[in-house]
Amino acid sequence: MKGHEPKVPRMEDILSLPVQDPPCAEFSAAKIKWVKVEGGRQGGDDIALIPFPRVDDFVKGESSNAECPASFRIESRRKRSEGSISKPRVDCYLEYTLYWCSYGPEDYRDSESTMGDGSHTKPATGKGSRPGRRHMMRGCLCHFTVKRLYTRPFLALIIYNQRKHVDKTGAPCHGILDVDAVGTRAMYAPRISEELRQKVMSLLYIGISLDNIIQHHAEVVQGRGGPLNRDDFLTRNDVRNMERIVRNSSYKLHANDEFSVRMWVQRHQKHVFFFQDMSSTEPFILGIQTDWQLQQMIRYGHSGSVASHSTFGLKKLKYPLCTLLISTNGLVLWLKESEARTRVGGQSAFLVDDPSFDISFIRVAFQCRSLLCTWHIRHAWMRSLLKKCCNIDVQREMFKHLGWILYSTRSGSNADDAVEEFMQVYVDQCIFMDYFKRRWLPYIELWINSIRSLPVASMEPQAAIEFYHLRLKSKLFDQQHANSYTRIDWLIHTLTTGFHSLYWLDQYSAETGYFTNARDKSFLTNAWYQALQIPDVDVILDEQNLQLAKVISQTDRSLAYTLWNPGSEFSLCDCPWSRQGNLCKHVIKVAILCKNRQVARPLLASQVYRQALLTLLQNPPDDPLVLEHAILRVSRLQQDIKGLEDLSNNGSLQPSMPEMNSQLEGFSIWPRDFACEGNVLCGVHGCLVLVLGIYLCIGRRWPVLTPCFMV
Repeated sequence: MKGHEPKVPRMEDILSLPVQDPPCAEFSAAKIKWVKVEGGRQGGDDIALIPFPRVDDFVKGESSNAECPASFRIESRRKRSEGSISKPRVDCYLEYTLYWCSYGPEDYRDSESTMGDGSHTKPATGKGSRPGRRHMMRGCLCHFTVKRLYTRPFLALIIYNQRKHVDKTGAPCHGILDVDAVGTRAMYAPRISEELRQKVMSLLYIGISLDNIIQHHAEVVQGRGGPLNRDDFLTRNDVRNMERIVRNSSYKLHANDEFSVRMWVQRHQKHVFFFQDMSSTEPFILGIQTDWQLQQMIRYGHSGSVASHSTFGLKKLKYPLCTLLISTNGLVLWLKESEARTRVGGQSAFLVDDPSFDISFIRVAFQCRSLLCTWHIRHAWMRSLLKKCCNIDVQREMFKHLGWILYSTRSGSNADDAVEEFMQVYVDQCIFMDYFKRRWLPYIELWINSIRSLPVASMEPQAAIEFYHLRLKSKLFDQQHANSYTRIDWLIHTLTTGFHSLYWLDQYSAETGYFTNARDKSFLTNAWYQALQIPDVDVILDEQNLQLAKVISQTDRSLAYTLWNPGSEFSLCDCPWSRQGNLCKHVIKVAILCKNRQVARPLLASQVYRQALLTLLQNPPDDPLVLEHAILRVSRLQQDIKGLEDLSNNGSLQPSMPEMNSQLEGFSIWPRDFACEGNVLCGVHGCLVLVLGIYLCIGRRWPVLTPCFMV
């Protein structure tokens, strides 16, 4: 009976509809439950609510329709500012975007045959002939509207006006259901995919010629047995158009740097996941992530770890280049946007390299444990010692003493005594002491307290971060760009073009074997992987006297490098790479060997972490909820270790290369690679400091370090 029919909602009821968020990277209309609305201007249309950050995922999903591959373009767009309407309707919008299938709405199928006789047909929409797209127009009426709701800015109302890819007669007008389209390009999407565009643009930025790109593409298509989609019809003209874009691209969109950055943001909205312009009360923040970088985050971020790399370019760049974590106020804002955009979840850990960060913000955004990375402070101390102190014997003793200070392994809880002792013993090293007092003394207690309260990341992730740091440095600090260091637009342009393409090529080459000769041979592996290639027999270690060790060179067998304080994070090697202030493969190899043979004390980080665990066991927390959670975590850890032991005893666990010294046996088994995954530009109001952030996702089982750079 009519009285039992379900009530059709009116537009006034939209806020009572469920917010749908399909658990997949991209989703189409088929993944959503649609509601047909009654009355109003949208009467009879299908509507649904989704989170606003997922609009792009929906558009991509709709473009991947198997029966009617399409490309939805923005036909029109309008925006309002918040507070501009005093009494907004329930469907009032902050942003209004109309998406239309690129095969419509005009229809030139009949007019193409009459173009030669001087006949001209004006499009029904009255918008002109749309130059360059006449061959694509087949009268498709499929379109939908997206409204970012005024009263709920985090929600998007999708209004599907016509879901079928049909013309005005109701017949299919492209795709495999259109009989006239069979055997033509109208069977496929009207344009090449973003993945292919990214591939071609990256190859062009790297310097691969047009002819080589076309030849490579033909080989790939032929290897698959012939064309299967629009991408397989890539032409020389397609590549030539992209080559022209690369050749004519310029970082300077405006003479004024601030205006230039704003113009870039407007032109690259799909890559900007957070933007906050500088004002009298707010700092400047810009978060950037390309589609390819987003894919890498989703691919490698789950069950991996996220790291931060901070304070890059303090001396050469006008604005320091930092990673991920910038300022306390802006941190939560863009971290939440980033987490919502990637929707990865399940990270095992987040590595921070600044003890001043409020760890609670990390836990809110990523819901995972936090580790402290000491690479930055170790790198800075080592470089300064090598530069400001000329005596190598004094260098190694001072470096070892700095390790004792940082980890408080000699002075117990009194860090001031350790610092005072250090400054008295080496009082004659005036240049370094002045640097230490000015740069580090105000923060040394903060570092020590953080090391006592947080587990410290070990050498493998530190080697990966250093690898990324050095590659970034080699790309940005090219002398031919020295005059551009003071411009932010140059920094953005460099990171999103050439530097981004380097990491794209690394992954593509590793997966396919193509263009291996185009890769930078100096950045193929990091120190951790190089250490794993050194045989144990090439390490000369006197277990009775662990003051020093020797490692035979892998390139010159007549040469052996000497390491002082072996097995420690603050070991010093006399190889050329270490003498530049870097973490060398010899230090890592000896640390691994000392740990496996148990011939040296645990790493300083392990000593501190174990002491923290013992303190916790001796003084359990009063809060029963915290205690229960801690017991649960320990129980799970014991079960994981027991499972690995059972696999090993049964012979099911394949032997692997020795892992690094973790904070606790079985506590942290680190993956083998980093994938760089996004950028944030941040300006601290008042001191005009701008920082750029890139967060690094540790990937799993990659043969080489391949940060997926996202800007």
